[in-house]
Amino acid sequence: MTVPRGWVRGVSVAGLGAVLLTAIIVQAAAIAQSWGAWYWVPGSVSAAVACLAALRGLRRPLRPAVVAFCLAAAAIVLTRVAGPDLPAEPSPAMTLALAVLTGSALRALAPVPAAAVAVAVPALIIAGQLAAGPPPAGLAAVTALDGLVWLAAVGAGLSLRLLDVRARAAADRVRRDERLELARELHDVVAHHITGMVVQAQGAQVVARRNPEQVGEYLAELEAAGTDALAAMRRVVGLLRDADDAPPASPGPERLAALVERFRRQGPDVRLDMPDGNGDPEWPPEVTTTVYRVTREALTNVLRHAPKARSVTVTVEQGARDVTVEVADDAPAAPARHPHRGGYGLIGMRERVESLGGSLRAGPRPGAGWSVRATLPVPTREPR
Repeated sequence: MTVPRGWVRGVSVAGLGAVLLTAIIVQAAAIAQSWGAWYWVPGSVSAAVACLAALRGLRRPLRPAVVAFCLAAAAIVLTRVAGPDLPAEPSPAMTLALAVLTGSALRALAPVPAAAVAVAVPALIIAGQLAAGPPPAGLAAVTALDGLVWLAAVGAGLSLRLLDVRARAAADRVRRDERLELARELHDVVAHHITGMVVQAQGAQVVARRNPEQVGEYLAELEAAGTDALAAMRRVVGLLRDADDAPPASPGPERLAALVERFRRQGPDVRLDMPDGNGDPEWPPEVTTTVYRVTREALTNVLRHAPKARSVTVTVEQGARDVTVEVADDAPAAPARHPHRGGYGLIGMRERVESLGGSLRAGPRPGAGWSVRATLPVPTREPR
């Protein structure tokens, strides 16, 4: 059983909040013991506000960072005014909050504002050190600690930014590959529809010589085929132009059965369950191919990420206005593998399905196993 991302994020934020709260409490206790009662109040309040800003700025850190930096600068000035013997450098709790904002900024913001946020922290540390005056033994211990915390934040932020860049590059590569395949397969949609129109036109010529009164029926069918061709071409070409990939081509039910048989020889037992007695489903080519390719991707994920699966079921359901394909396996629950089961291979498939007006769901099944379920609308012909 996987933990929802919302829960993971909530636990992470709660854990970070607990760390910041602990830092504030430890800092308040240290100040109270060193400088006496009530001196810990201003520093703790300012640090608490900065920590709240840090938690609020995990996704959009620019404004919270500005607030926290202004607060830290004001704390330095007010400390110098309140008493020359009080520490002016940013407190450890304040620095920790600024470090969180630095890491968030380096990960999420554009290069210029991210660099500005990152540079502001050492500027505040240096300003605090100058305001406090040079310590008798060189660099103050708190200043050195603040610098180390800042360096750790910079390293963490840049590492996360690099991981995000690599993830986006991988997703873009998947989309680009899907677009290239779409361009290669676009010919199949044209050939599918135009071939039917040519056959109907040839039939109309034969009928015109023998039974001219029946030519109208052939022309009506030819018109309907042309309408279907235009609709399919608009969907496919529009999706190609907008970079929202959708598959044309025409692998039919026979190829789906062949696909299932091929995977059955490579891995666990695969069973194909399709509507009985309906013959070949009359789906548009792009819908037919999407069913095929979602099935192929889901079965590939079973081979890669569910080696302990004993059986897989491919179910195709034909509704009045849609078609649903579901690939479900019975692999034992393995939480560490779940994120990979819905990885980059399904990114293109999800966009294809959604671009055609459908939906795709991939996730764990109750108890054990994994399921990929796609539902696609099937355009209905206008009655003639």
